[in-house]
Amino acid sequence: MSTFPAGTAPVKAEFLVPTTDGTPSIQPVADDDAAEGGTAHTSARSGGGGEGGNDGSRSGGPSRKKKSREEKKARQGQNKNRKFGKVKDDYDLCRKTANGQVCEFGEECRHSHDIPAYLEAKPADLRFPTVAEVLDAPKTSGETEPTSGPIICPVFEEFGECKYGFKCRYLSAHVRKDDSGNLTLVVDEDKRANAALNANEANYITPDVQKLLRTKKYPTPIYDAYTKEMQEAEKAERERERIRKEQKEATNGDATTVIPEPEQPAESDEKTDAMDTAEDTIKKQTGESASALEAQKDTPDVPTRFVEKKRLNWKEKTYLAPLTTVGNLPFRRLCVSYGAEITCGEMGLATSFLQGSKEEWSLVRRHPSEKIFGVQVAGNKPNTLVPTAEVIAKEFGTGVDFVDVNCGCPIDLVFKTGSGSALLDAPGKLGRILVGMNKALGEIPVTVKLRTGVKDGKNNAHKLMPRLTAEWGASCLTLHGRTRQQRYTKLADWDYIKQCVDAVRAREAEEDLPPIPIFGGGDCFSSQDFWEDIEKTGVDGVMVGRGALIKPWIFTEIREKREWDISSRERLEGIRKLAEFGLCHFGTDTSGINTARRYLCEALSFQYRYVPIGLLERLPGKINDRAPSFKGRDELETLLASPDSRDWVKISEMFLGPAPEAFSFIPKHKSNAYESQG
Repeated sequence: MSTFPAGTAPVKAEFLVPTTDGTPSIQPVADDDAAEGGTAHTSARSGGGGEGGNDGSRSGGPSRKKKSREEKKARQGQNKNRKFGKVKDDYDLCRKTANGQVCEFGEECRHSHDIPAYLEAKPADLRFPTVAEVLDAPKTSGETEPTSGPIICPVFEEFGECKYGFKCRYLSAHVRKDDSGNLTLVVDEDKRANAALNANEANYITPDVQKLLRTKKYPTPIYDAYTKEMQEAEKAERERERIRKEQKEATNGDATTVIPEPEQPAESDEKTDAMDTAEDTIKKQTGESASALEAQKDTPDVPTRFVEKKRLNWKEKTYLAPLTTVGNLPFRRLCVSYGAEITCGEMGLATSFLQGSKEEWSLVRRHPSEKIFGVQVAGNKPNTLVPTAEVIAKEFGTGVDFVDVNCGCPIDLVFKTGSGSALLDAPGKLGRILVGMNKALGEIPVTVKLRTGVKDGKNNAHKLMPRLTAEWGASCLTLHGRTRQQRYTKLADWDYIKQCVDAVRAREAEEDLPPIPIFGGGDCFSSQDFWEDIEKTGVDGVMVGRGALIKPWIFTEIREKREWDISSRERLEGIRKLAEFGLCHFGTDTSGINTARRYLCEALSFQYRYVPIGLLERLPGKINDRAPSFKGRDELETLLASPDSRDWVKISEMFLGPAPEAFSFIPKHKSNAYESQG
């Protein structure tokens, strides 16, 4: 058995690649803190110069000093300044014309309407090969894809039509000549009918709704009524404090003096006033008729009580964590194909949702294969999170199974605004947020994802979690076993997770409350990790994040309770699936293909870290083990383990065709790039 430094993956000796001095080199620690940085739509809001948003620091925090111009210049090219410009056709054809439609702008359109000229300048069609065609077809020097076989358009195959029309890079798959010799686009009615049930994505925000949000005219009567309720409660509290202060001064601090409560209206009057106020607000903002309001007086809708929320039966279900950048719809779809049962969209900022941001609302998009799907939102005040919840409930209804409040994000961009993990130190504000969101969402459950605390040695989740469910109506809790300060520098504390689970269960038993699902998270990298964590801590399940990024097939391992020595060919099939799902989501025109390529490379920037278990001396593998330089059992396995981002682009070219000269990829994990940017 080989001898390795602590924290090194125990690769068998026959697979090690020694350096000139005869000892295997060890790859540097991947910077998962950098990988947790913001996405493109967050950096645009913050005024940053790229996709990162996270300054890459290990400690982070509000007290960090502002960087000098020289320091900023020295950091150029790192995660902070990742930029991905769109790659477009040289000849820009109008999208409507490309689909065989009439452009409403006519000659005033800034895009070309000359289809023959576009087709003349358009590059040859691409091929989307199978894994067998990639691996088994003979290649000549410089080729990255097979040059024979039928051309297939993934969008046409899935939807029965291709909305990219003549701009599609797989055009031959869905174009025919009519009797007059003109090219026409083909539609497969059977496939289109099937797509309506099984393929069409859900949760689209309409332009009209976006306009209402941007102009701050979207009606939120539930939030408005809740705001008035909070204001009256604050007014009453200030009055109590005033009386308390006066009594203390009058009695020289005599603690036995009884402080009278502020005068309150009779209960029946209070309820009537509240209902009248709510109706006035609804009538003003929604324009409902007087007869509708009169009917509401006779048989008013009863607000959903927290105990009447839709119950979540999630025991032992597999849960894919909400993940920035990589955790988009195509990647979630891949994980579902491997067995993920609960999925959650990428974190979105409540302020941007309310501004009608197209990019932000794209994060709530859902594929039909996602059977249990949630939306995660981050914010720091009830006045952003509650109306966001109301819009989600009103616009999507059954299209969202739960809304998750992010109380765990550690990155500076979010933390410094009082959002994410900063809410752990503001329980009063968090309580008002959750109560308001529960009102706004109706029967849709509110869940919370949090960390053990903000600073090391000052865990407070065991005090906070019982209140989240018993007082404020959280329907599920997920606890990541690290503090905000700790980030990924130490292993997750599963002993503390057990302590928190016990605290919640004790509060539920004391108040005779129905138990809610509690998930733990941190370092789950195998089926053994998953089931042992459940057995040892009493959690209902384990949320999987980095483990799914590195090996998306972990969900198959968990469900089948085995460690899967997946072959390189099987891994490449998963990569092909991800490329296909990316094309179906981002598009098959030039821009869509290279967006799919970019996110495929993002996924490969994690997957290369997988060390095949057939190469290890002992099982299971550990997520934080650093890999020594090794060769795989075949050339493909070696290629899939390459830390060079140029090889990730090469892998993308197997299915998406040659990358254009303008395309470049800078990984979030700067330490992974090595010489990839040379």
